[in-house]
Amino acid sequence: MRYPLFAAMLALSATFPSLADVLTIKKDAPKQYVVKKGDTLWDISGIYLQEPWQWPELWKMNPQINNPHLIYPGDALSLIYDEYGNPRLVINQGYKKLSPYGRITSKGKNAIPTLPLELLRPYLTFEQALNVDDIADKPYILGANVNTKMNTEGHIVYVKGELKLHESYAIYRKGDAYVDPQTNEELANKAQLVAVGRVFRKGDITNGIPASVKIEQVKREIKAGDFLMPAIEGQLLPAYFNMHRSEQPVQGEIIASVTGLREFSTMDIVVLNLGSEQQVKEGHILDIERQSPTVFDGRNGPRYKEDSNSLEKLITNASEFFGVEADADTTVWHMPKEQVGQLMVFKVYKNVSYALIVKNQHPIRVGDFAVIN
Repeated sequence: MRYPLFAAMLALSATFPSLADVLTIKKDAPKQYVVKKGDTLWDISGIYLQEPWQWPELWKMNPQINNPHLIYPGDALSLIYDEYGNPRLVINQGYKKLSPYGRITSKGKNAIPTLPLELLRPYLTFEQALNVDDIADKPYILGANVNTKMNTEGHIVYVKGELKLHESYAIYRKGDAYVDPQTNEELANKAQLVAVGRVFRKGDITNGIPASVKIEQVKREIKAGDFLMPAIEGQLLPAYFNMHRSEQPVQGEIIASVTGLREFSTMDIVVLNLGSEQQVKEGHILDIERQSPTVFDGRNGPRYKEDSNSLEKLITNASEFFGVEADADTTVWHMPKEQVGQLMVFKVYKNVSYALIVKNQHPIRVGDFAVIN
């Protein structure tokens, strides 16, 4: 028998029903593929489809693969077409694996996942994006049982705030703000995990007695002022993501990356200035678009704005600001946005969200647009 290790998978449960009619197989897709260790459903679907997130349609109505999450290294997959001409992947039962027979071994831990969860794991459990008011209301560390500015594993820290006895708490530090590039509004603050501890003395705020927390795990030194949240808070996501597009148009921007770099690629994680307030949900697929450069067409012929001289730039900026033509001899050409990739939202806060880049034609950058038209 085969048992899936669901807790170790990021499973995507559905996609557009209408896509079955337009599912297109790549011209160079193989007729047969043998699953290798380290493969994911996303990897295999990408061999056959231009849009790997359409994978549920490729495995749909498959009598041999009741659950596509239960395929294993060594399984041979064959590409066939049903009576309606729809492409399907099936397990080739005639393919013989070179393995001994005679006993049944549980292979659950080797079942291939949809996406490599190890890439997301730190951001499913450690990353938080909280607004200033939320942070201000949290219990915070006053000091420790030793007179030092930085504390570590084994220390006892004293906390101002209501804590539950014997409960486990995560300790966070307020990080940099996520800022909206259009309004300069602070959308949230990055909360960096510092440590985890357990409450062994409840305390009494009314009488000036702090709660006591024994530090059990440390990621970095603990400082006075670091705040606490229940260890489980903000760390739970659905085991299955319904991967789909929003019915409402959405437009935002990539405002940061978790690595701090300004260019990134497939399977990198980025931060968007979109959240629950903008009706964004976990599993939403958004296109990544980039603004094509403005062209200044004047007496010297068409040139990119950045290649124009100072006077031309001044005229261009004025025309853009006032919404008029530059002058009788020049025209400002505002080029369209072009798609450069796709991303999937996997963690949503009020005004920001974390997303995984699932496809890119060019390096993705901070400032690129995230849209659903």
